[in-house]
Amino acid sequence: MKEAKQANLAKAVFLPKSMKPTRKEVFLSEMEQVVPWRRLEALVEPHYFVIGTKGCRPATPLVTMLRIHSMQQWFGYSDLAMEEALYEVPLLRRFAGLDAFEDTMPDEATILRFRHLLEKHGLAGAMFGKVNELLNEKGLTIRRGTAEDASLIAVPNSTKNAGKKGSQWRFGLKAHIQ
Repeated sequence: MKEAKQANLAKAVFLPKSMKPTRKEVFLSEMEQVVPWRRLEALVEPHYFVIGTKGCRPATPLVTMLRIHSMQQWFGYSDLAMEEALYEVPLLRRFAGLDAFEDTMPDEATILRFRHLLEKHGLAGAMFGKVNELLNEKGLTIRRGTAEDASLIAVPNSTKNAGKKGSQWRFGLKAHIQ
């Protein structure tokens, strides 16, 4: 009987009554499909030092840090706000590949060090180039809004927009423009 009550409590607390996806969930699902995660990993991997010595905090997998960094940029989170969002928002944890019951959540300092690593090696711009190229090929661009309304939009094929396509999404930078 106790197990049934616990299962019902888990459903009530963790599972939504309506299965309608939120805008953020739709957006992250789209980004899951269009961002070349393996290519970005290959770009950053030579510079990503994995801590493996005894007594050190376990290293966060590179793909997890890439996804966290991406969400930070898409939703405008500071390092501290990103850390807190990972604790508070199951959708963001799931996108990052983190399990609140099994994984150690990256803290503000870990997120900051990763951002500095990207900046030090000029990787944010290179990542932006790869992702922007892919999005442009698919006729898409990303528009930054608040944490609730970032969205992926189709870019009209007009001569007016042709010159702007290269700067429509600045991956890894705070200046996102449409």
